[in-house]
Amino acid sequence: MGTAFAKRTLTILQTSDLHGSIYPISYATNEPKDVGFAKIATLIKAQREEADQLLVIDNGDLIQGTPLAYHHARLHPTDFNPMILCLNELAYDAAIIGNHEFNYGLPFLYKAIGESRFPWLCANLTNEDGEPFFGQPYLVKTYESGLTVGVLGLTTPYIPNWEQPENIAGIRFLDPVETARKWVRILREEEKVDLVIVSYHGGLERDPETGKATEALTKENQGYELCSEVPGIDVLLTGHQHRMLVSTINGVCVVQPGNEGRALGKVELSLQQCATGWEVLACEAQLLSVEGVEADTSILEMASPYEERTQGWLDQPIGRFSGDMRITEPMAVRLKDHAFIEFINRVQMDISGAPISSTALFDNTSAGFLEDVTMRDIVSNYMYPNTLVVIRVKGKDIRAALEQGAEYFALDETGEIVVSPAFLLPKPQHYNYDMWEGIEYQINVAKPIGARVVTLTQNGVPLDMEAEYDVVMNNYRAGGGGNYTMFQNKPVVKEIAIDVSELLATYILEKKVVEATVNGNWEVVKGQGAVKRGRSSLGKPR
Repeated sequence: MGTAFAKRTLTILQTSDLHGSIYPISYATNEPKDVGFAKIATLIKAQREEADQLLVIDNGDLIQGTPLAYHHARLHPTDFNPMILCLNELAYDAAIIGNHEFNYGLPFLYKAIGESRFPWLCANLTNEDGEPFFGQPYLVKTYESGLTVGVLGLTTPYIPNWEQPENIAGIRFLDPVETARKWVRILREEEKVDLVIVSYHGGLERDPETGKATEALTKENQGYELCSEVPGIDVLLTGHQHRMLVSTINGVCVVQPGNEGRALGKVELSLQQCATGWEVLACEAQLLSVEGVEADTSILEMASPYEERTQGWLDQPIGRFSGDMRITEPMAVRLKDHAFIEFINRVQMDISGAPISSTALFDNTSAGFLEDVTMRDIVSNYMYPNTLVVIRVKGKDIRAALEQGAEYFALDETGEIVVSPAFLLPKPQHYNYDMWEGIEYQINVAKPIGARVVTLTQNGVPLDMEAEYDVVMNNYRAGGGGNYTMFQNKPVVKEIAIDVSELLATYILEKKVVEATVNGNWEVVKGQGAVKRGRSSLGKPR
């Protein structure tokens, strides 16, 4: 270490996976909720007043996720993007491309980038010539003290497994670890920065303490690799997994602030000037919760025109249900055929013409449908901008998918069926357990993993493992998302490029009254049992 001249601090503030959340409410009920950028803004403003030197970064998945963001993208896309408006107001230094940035197409993303007063960074998404697709791989910021900080942007390369091909046309998805080796070296050796901050829209596939794998090593979440295999990184900002995480890996300070603006990530670096620049004396990371924080009124006022239009749209009545489609116990919905799940599957089958369908109950906040249905009910139960794909698979692929879904369950010490920890940690993955219509099946959780599907028929006839069947599912699953690799690269019979939430709304509008039905074609048990045979008009194998 050279001769000490001065000591300073650098404060890094990070948001990630805001998913269009501005107002501190639940759109399903309009009840207050400790989320949203308006609360985050209060924290950022307070930190800005206290900080010696400040860097503010958004780590991706910014412009999609709430009814407000959906309403803007689908009904008023030419208006200024509300999330960009918020980040501009708080003088962000940079943002990172997240996987959900592509959901509404490249033109919509380009427009958001063009409205930003800050650069969007991404080094590992390139064009065919190997140049960063979005132009700027990193940011170098120089402070009055002479401190220079390099911020490198990286994005999970797993996006082609989920996204519509036309939304990512012309983009090559390179390995973040290999990319980081190149650009960290450039930042250190050519740009001569004092500090390297990597902001990576991805998470950790390994336990930060032990290094043991916590999920399938698909290269979706390579944060641990970045810390352990790429020298020269001082801080790693992560996201994508919606975790609340503070850790240190191989001397690298790591933080992840959850989702929807539940917390603000804060990293404070104590620095000492020396003859060769600035060196890190200490690094401390923490999460600043928004619980109990007052929302910033200027942000609320700025977003109010968007919010008012969204609320009016959400409360538009679109039809009625005859029968009970309410969800009171999410686990019960996942253990036995339920009217809500059957409805989603029936709509998918009706619209696509496919004889078999699968869907999920995305989270435990879905309330199902009351008798009178509004757009609020639709978007609060089906919150993702998924589209539908009909793929041609073999019977053995369907069985493999059912076995994959059956891993969602475990038996506790009393023998009761519970959710497997693998689907709860490091983040809940309820959306990766599918329920099917058009076939009859039974899952026995008492059986070993991989052998839990004990009954699998169609119209009472055992499914032919080598025969071909057309199945409709959302585009995320059809691409193999959620470890459903058996669906990857299957022949595509039909694509329906309209959001499922819009398809559901249109279906209800046209029918005016929809009858809730349950044919009992599947169940999950923990011992011996029998499953009813569905009597719907189903297609035959090809």
